[in-house]
Order: sequence, then C-alpha cells, then structure tokens
Amino acid sequence: MSKKPTKKPAADEPSAVEVFKLQSQYLLEPIPQELADDNPFFGKASIQLLKHHGTYQQDNRDDRKGQGKTYSFMVRTAIPGGKLHSRQLLDELDLCDEVGNTTLRITTRQGLQLHGVLKKNLKQAIRRINETQLTTIAACGDVERNVMCSPCPYKGDPVYDEMQAMADRIAQHLRPQTRAYHQLWLTDDETGAKQLAGGASSGEVEPIYGPTYLPRKFKTGIALPGDNSADIYSQDLGLLAVCEDWKIVGYNVLVGGGFGTTPSAAKTFPAIAQPLCYVNADQVIDVATAIVKVQRDFGNRSDRKIARLKYLIHNWGLDRFKQKVEEYYGDSLESPRPMTIHGHNDGMGWCEQGDGRWFYGLNVENGRIKDEGSFRLKSALRKLCTTFDVPLRLTPHQGILFCDLEETDRPQLEAILRDHGVPLTEDISNARRWSIACPALPTCGLAITESERLLPTLIDQLEKELAALGLDDEVFTTRMTGCPNGCARPYNSDIGLVGKSANKYTIFLGGRTEGDRLNFIYKDKVPEADVIPSLVAVFRYFKQSRQAEEAFGDFCHRRGLDDLLAHCDA
Repeated sequence: MSKKPTKKPAADEPSAVEVFKLQSQYLLEPIPQELADDNPFFGKASIQLLKHHGTYQQDNRDDRKGQGKTYSFMVRTAIPGGKLHSRQLLDELDLCDEVGNTTLRITTRQGLQLHGVLKKNLKQAIRRINETQLTTIAACGDVERNVMCSPCPYKGDPVYDEMQAMADRIAQHLRPQTRAYHQLWLTDDETGAKQLAGGASSGEVEPIYGPTYLPRKFKTGIALPGDNSADIYSQDLGLLAVCEDWKIVGYNVLVGGGFGTTPSAAKTFPAIAQPLCYVNADQVIDVATAIVKVQRDFGNRSDRKIARLKYLIHNWGLDRFKQKVEEYYGDSLESPRPMTIHGHNDGMGWCEQGDGRWFYGLNVENGRIKDEGSFRLKSALRKLCTTFDVPLRLTPHQGILFCDLEETDRPQLEAILRDHGVPLTEDISNARRWSIACPALPTCGLAITESERLLPTLIDQLEKELAALGLDDEVFTTRMTGCPNGCARPYNSDIGLVGKSANKYTIFLGGRTEGDRLNFIYKDKVPEADVIPSLVAVFRYFKQSRQAEEAFGDFCHRRGLDDLLAHCDA
C-alpha cells in the first residue's frame, strides 16, 4: 500500500513553534499544568516555551540502553558580559550539588549552566538563581540571548567599563516583559506571594517582541578593534567600539552573523556579520531596537532552519535591510567607519588592572567545573571565592577572571589552585588554552558525535606533535562541536572540528583568532582517529612554508584548499 504524500507547509504557514508561542499567552500556557503533574517531562509546546525561561529538556543518552529516556533539564543563567560576584558563583556551585549533576559549566556566551536538574527541582533551581540577583530569563529561546562583551576589567582604560554598561543596558532593554516568568518560578506555592516584582505594570505586555517574540534566537556582542574576545562577527548584532581620548564615542554596527547550519539543507550556511552603519553611543539602544523589530516583522516564521537574521539579510541584500532599519529607527544612519579587528585578548594569567590591583585569568577547560579524582576545580573555586570574595568575570573562551586582587594575594591564590590539582593558566599549552567545545553527548539532543568529552584527549595528542615540531608556542583557536549547529563558534576559528556522522568530523581550516573570517572545509567525514594526524600534516607544511610571523589560520587561508591537500596528502 502506497504511503500518503507528506504535506508541505505553505510558504507563509507558521511553524509549529510559532503556533505554540501565539497560543501561550506570552510564554505561559500550558507550562503550569505540566509543571504540576507527575510526569518527569513536558509536552512539545512547553518544551519550546521553556527555552525562553532559560531551560532545555534533555535526556542522558548514555542511560537509554533500551530502557527509555532519563529526563533532566539544563538551566542556563544569563550574565551580561559575564559579570558576577564570588558569592553568586558560590550559590550556583551549591545548586549544582543540590539539584544538578554536581558539575557547573561556563558557556561560550559568558553564562552558567546547571545540568541534570530534575523536573521536580526546576522551580527551586530557577527561584534560587533569582534570589542571587541573577536570572535565567532569555538565556535561551527566540529572544535576545545573553549579551557578550570583552570582560577584562582594565580600570586604566575606561572603555571596558563603558562596554559592560552598554551590555547591561541592551540586556535590560531587550529582556522579555511577560509576567509568566515570575508567575511560574518566583511565586510562593503556599501564599501566592511573588518573590520578585516583574513584568509590565500597564500597557502592552511585550512592546518590542509582540505575542510571538522573534522568529529565532538573536545574539549580540560588543568588542574593541584590539579585543574581539566577544566574537562580534559571529553575532546577529555586533557593536565595534569607536574610541577617542579614552572614551567610546560610538560604534560600528555589524549585522547578520550566525553559525547554525544543516548540511543536508543547501539553503543554510554560516555567515559572519557585515558592517551596516555607524552610530553614536546614545543611539545604540534605539538602533538595536529597530534591528530587532525588523527581524521580528520580516524574519521567516515558517521555516526555522532559515529564520535567523542572516537569512533575511541574504535574501534582501544589505542596502534594502539598512533602508528598512532606517524606516523603523526614524532617521538615516551614517556609513560605518573604516575599522579592522586586530586582536583578541582572552585575559588569561596575571594582568594589572590599572588601579593598583590585579586580575587573574584562570583557564577552565571547555568550561566544565567539577571535582574528578585529583583534579578538584570545584573545590578550588569554593576556596578561592570564600577566601578572596572578589568580583568575577566569565570569558567567551569559558575561563574565569578573578578581579580586584592585591599583588600580595598571588602566592595564596596559586597555592590554592595547586593544592587542588588545578593547573595554573601559565602551565597550560597554547593549544589547550585557545580551545573550546560544546557539551554535545550525552545530554544535547542534537549531538551527532562527542565534543567536550573528546577534545581534551585530542589536545593531549596535538600537544605532543606540536612540541616535536617546535610549534608549541603558536597561538591558534580550536573549536569543536558535536553537530553543525556551531554553538562553540567553529566556523571562524583557525581550526574547526564539527561532528558530521558517527565518530566522524568535518575539519575546517583558515579562519583566524581575531574571528572576522570564515574558514573552509579542509576534509569531510574524517574518522576520530585520523583527526590529529590530518592536522599534524598541515602543521608540518606550515612550519616548512610559512611567511615570517604568519599565523596558522592565515597560512591556511593564503595557501588555500587545493594547495594544502596537494602537499599534506602527499
């Protein structure tokens, strides 16, 4: 018997997620009923809506074994610019022990993630995070995600504080206003009293987003020409600071970055952001709002694969997009100023702040905070946060900056780390320091291959090979993901490793540490065991034929795919 043909949705027919959002009464229904039932999971609509509240439903794929799924939740805290205090990190460390899987993770967007939270503990986790004056709202979902910015706390250069202040302003301005968040998570079950006030007190519930929010997630980052640690070319909206006399006078506005792609769908692709205009500092909020509203009204709501801002700009062209933004903004916009990216400061190691104090950047491999055997990072962080009680910054490369330290604190801080088996940043190779990975297996439902659990082993192998070649001082970014969605930003790095099929990876080469150039596919579907040998062949060629002071990514870009294959395969 022949199967009925699958009905294709009309071009303008909204996707199922759009229907869920429209029927939800601003991200509420049907979550309350399902939150109270005895099931360990939520239904399809609630799963999508819960993302806007900062949580993903997951299952541990290591535990399936024919017994069905073991459900739990990832709870993400949005922290603009990664700025928090030692006491807030201590609270999250307590939570990961009390309701999580005993680990905490620094994200590639300067936030924090709890993993393994059971449905029955979800409200407790989110409420506790809010009690620390942090929030999970808009850490996920079809809204402005966590706003990134260069985290280094240089007090002698006030532009860093100005960038952080702008990140805070954008995050606050574009935060969803629905009362559903407070109703669900911050209301006392017995008294009905709200723990925190929130939501619009009058007028339109969501004056910026409307009842269906954005067609897809929206990401923003802020950077300097000499410090693109926020990776603004990977963002929907990038702000590149223009400075005069130690002050930010304005920003070049970049639009249309985004790395999610589906290899089986030719209509999808990674893209780096393009310069749109220059704005004065006091114009940023209004221009950002106009860009968000254009995406809200004209982004694709029928096909989520092509719903990001980059596809709207690709279809329209940059000139038409700019005209529409000017229409929504209500005035013309200046052309972008001629500026180029020329640096990426990861903030690792000991650095003078410029006010007589220091900050220390600690590398956290792939962002995972845990105690495992003799490596007791979680315990070390508890000791450090209790002992020094200083402000912290989370970095886009998943590290931690301990700020406002006295020079006399250095021996004690280093001793605490060593006593807990945690290597100092100065003792870590450049290959490891400049590598990041997404969580992938076992909890991410999209993962095809390993990422976080495999990359340390690959780096072990790469370190030995680079040392043998005399290249262990080279700086290059390696970013690994378990699927092509690109959460760890692999498509503009010197080396990108992207899960393609079971135990096989696509190797990308030719991006650069500064982040303003896409890389290219070097080899596809490379077995796990062949990844490092494939890279070592390229590094060997790099050593033989590089130009003076040429970086690895620049070498690969200059030589090109055909030349690399011809020399390295031989």
